[in-house]
Amino acid sequence: MRRAGDEVATAADPMVPTPYRVRGRTAETRDSVTLSLVPVDSALPAFVPGQFMMLAAAGVGEVAISISGDPAGGRLEHTVRAVGAVSRALHDAPVGSVLGVRGPFGTGWDLGSCIGRDVVIVAGGVGLAAVRSAVLAIRSAHADYHRVVLVAGARSPDEFLYRGELNAWAADGIVGVEVTVDQPRGDWDGAVGFVTEPLGRLSLDPGRTTALLCGPEPMMRFAARVLIGKGMAASDIRVSLERNMQCGTALCGHCQLGELLLCRDGPVVDYAVAGPLLHVREL
Repeated sequence: MRRAGDEVATAADPMVPTPYRVRGRTAETRDSVTLSLVPVDSALPAFVPGQFMMLAAAGVGEVAISISGDPAGGRLEHTVRAVGAVSRALHDAPVGSVLGVRGPFGTGWDLGSCIGRDVVIVAGGVGLAAVRSAVLAIRSAHADYHRVVLVAGARSPDEFLYRGELNAWAADGIVGVEVTVDQPRGDWDGAVGFVTEPLGRLSLDPGRTTALLCGPEPMMRFAARVLIGKGMAASDIRVSLERNMQCGTALCGHCQLGELLLCRDGPVVDYAVAGPLLHVREL
């Protein structure tokens, strides 16, 4: 649900794709890459952390992808996991190729309301892509925030996105970093278990903490339950939700979740609103 004060950018003609060229391509895992895009001609409006774009591969189709780049630099970056025909075509797009881009769409993390507060960021699997822009924005203006902690989980060590960045963030201490895996492999000597375990050990001041959650819906439900158990209000917990977004403009209805159309009212939604909906089976 859109909050008062959210600064959300919208495209002037949201249904017409704008051509962007792949400037860079970075392999993250065996099936995920980060694409850096630059406009062929005119650029789309600036984005805020938490928003998404509709990316199109010519002759294949279009899909919604979270923006994972740094908003301060205006970099349009998307981390794409190959799970279907469209995402595979985007994943395989070589440097120099042209993609269609629409957006930015949806609500953001509303980092302005987090200024002067503690921030807990919880990401599971590829959900780390949707919070990366928030982490980068907070790091750029870290004096505006109190304590910031990122708790990130993956099924195995080789499935972490941005492994070099995670190590760098952990080393400089601007953002506290806790990482955990479901299945340790190789020489992994870090934590083992779900993100709820380090989250449960985390000390926090519930009255001055905002939480940003992104990952599989069961993970977000359990993480929210842990945070509420620590005294946090559901309205101070924000989740990024994923549904079948096809138009991005709240016209087609494919992304409906209860009374919400997530391309308009999300993807970032207060847990006070999202929680009851996420507990309804098959909604």
